[in-house]
Amino acid sequence: MAFPDIQSFMRLLEQRGELVRVTAPVSRELEITEIADRMVKKGGPALLFENVVGSDYPVAIGLLGTKERVALALGVTDLDDLAAKVRNLIDLSGGGSKLGLLSNVTKLRDAMNLPPRRVRNAPVQQVVWRGDEVDLARIPVLKCWPLDGGPFVTLPLVITNDPETGERNMGMYRVQVMSRNTTGMHWQRHKTGTKHLEKAKKLGQRLEVAVAIGGDPALIYAATAPLPPVPGLDEFALAGYLRGQRYPVTRGITVSLDVPANAEFVLEGYVDPAEDWVMEGPFGDHTGFYTLPDLYPRFHVTAVTMREQPVYPATIVGRPPMEDAFLIEASERLFLPAAQLIIPEIVDYHMPPAGVAHNLVFVSIKKSYPGQAYKVANGLFGLGQMMFAKVIVVVDEDVTVTDFGAVWQEVTQKAVPGRDTLTTRGPIDVLDHSSRGWGYGGKLIIDATTKRPEEVGSGASSRDDQAGDLAPETFTPAARTDLPAFDGVLAQRQTADGYWLVALDKTRPGQARDLAAAFAAHPAAQGIRHLLIADDQTDVHNIQDVWWTILNNIDAERDVWVQGGLLAWDGAKKLPEEGFVREWPPKIVMDQAIVDRVDALWHVYGLPEQWR
Repeated sequence: MAFPDIQSFMRLLEQRGELVRVTAPVSRELEITEIADRMVKKGGPALLFENVVGSDYPVAIGLLGTKERVALALGVTDLDDLAAKVRNLIDLSGGGSKLGLLSNVTKLRDAMNLPPRRVRNAPVQQVVWRGDEVDLARIPVLKCWPLDGGPFVTLPLVITNDPETGERNMGMYRVQVMSRNTTGMHWQRHKTGTKHLEKAKKLGQRLEVAVAIGGDPALIYAATAPLPPVPGLDEFALAGYLRGQRYPVTRGITVSLDVPANAEFVLEGYVDPAEDWVMEGPFGDHTGFYTLPDLYPRFHVTAVTMREQPVYPATIVGRPPMEDAFLIEASERLFLPAAQLIIPEIVDYHMPPAGVAHNLVFVSIKKSYPGQAYKVANGLFGLGQMMFAKVIVVVDEDVTVTDFGAVWQEVTQKAVPGRDTLTTRGPIDVLDHSSRGWGYGGKLIIDATTKRPEEVGSGASSRDDQAGDLAPETFTPAARTDLPAFDGVLAQRQTADGYWLVALDKTRPGQARDLAAAFAAHPAAQGIRHLLIADDQTDVHNIQDVWWTILNNIDAERDVWVQGGLLAWDGAKKLPEEGFVREWPPKIVMDQAIVDRVDALWHVYGLPEQWR
């Protein structure tokens, strides 16, 4: 089912009881975030705030806040259906015959070269602000978190053309409002927008930019998708393929760019590569930590176009689970067949919310020879944005990768620390605050598959011991309650599957290393394989919170090591005295005054207690 625009999708959600209108006045500064955050974490409906203080336009948020709503938005009954659609495209069942290959070339051409459809009368250009009329403060852009540097557009579809080839790109890069007609443009070093700006600089020209807000949900998803660099495949083509029809676009008013005709708002303008960059941030990011201020290009807005009665769609990112987790899952399903085409032994993979996409990947494989887990993991590191993955855990084909607990049980049962763990280095997401350098750091592979004789040091051969005859090694975990004391340990517990969880108030360099040495030598370490040292704000009784903190706070090569029989993970804060030269960011926490205000006004918003 193709939706003409975001408002038609909202109407369907309301008919299904999955969108609630809030008519009470609300503030775009923090208050909407606190309400929406509670709603998405409890699987509640989307929200339409009709009375936003200081703006004439309503705010819609949480539209893609469940797996089911994302599937509905993309026209499928289940996200696994996305994999089926792509698998049909790349099905090589025709074999190597000329007819079979021609069939696949034709299907790929139809999907990848589905050009947008140009229209003259675009709803998004019903109202136009030009020049001095432009005032971004009139649009209800949210300030999401207390330490944010200002209001940020959180669902922007940023459109540029390659200055040399004219190739189109659309990406979702956060946009901080700086003044009535300027914003920051958060183009990271690996992003296509950065490459376009660098080319414009070499040519000595400005780079035209359009920022669309809205469109139909398939386009919003497409802007987040990690598309491979295939000629003819861009975000408009992907959206067209998902919706089954060419995407409607129109030419901008003050820029020569195609913009989605069915958007709610479009900001038109330019970035001048000769201009000094502006300090952007902080921003409460999808990692659950603040991204600290840094220099980024300035976007000058020359015009704003919109519908006569637009809705401002927004999202929030922060501590998982958040709405972006469901978009990530859609990308998992969509690109699984392509990954399997390149690495055919992959059965399934999953990026759990605790890993905020790039920090943790579970992958199950059909294993047939020793070392295959490392072959697969290294192959994944070479696939597009999977290069940012920090920890990859490889399990056998019968393990359900979406079962978080089951995977970690496999790790303690089948991965011996040191023998079945391997660190390496590579590109890291520039938003990662703990890596050894900006965009560069350590990675960890954990082989939690059933081992072949060669992998355990046996003289036997896999040719003699076939897969069906392999007997998995046994490890008997044991949890104790009489745990040792150590300076700075605020809380600790052991789990029945072999993990020792610690919340550490770190005040001196080397404290985590000393703790690991002391705990590994203690009798309580018997029956434990992993020592997870988290920071002082971590709830050791919440395993998701522990892993989220650990994965954010480690450089795998520096902070994960074998201590006795344990694999120690140092997820505590890193100190300058330890050679960490960058500033350590805070975790995102809402102001208590806002929490109390939302509690007091919950009945005024008209929202049921179950989502409070």
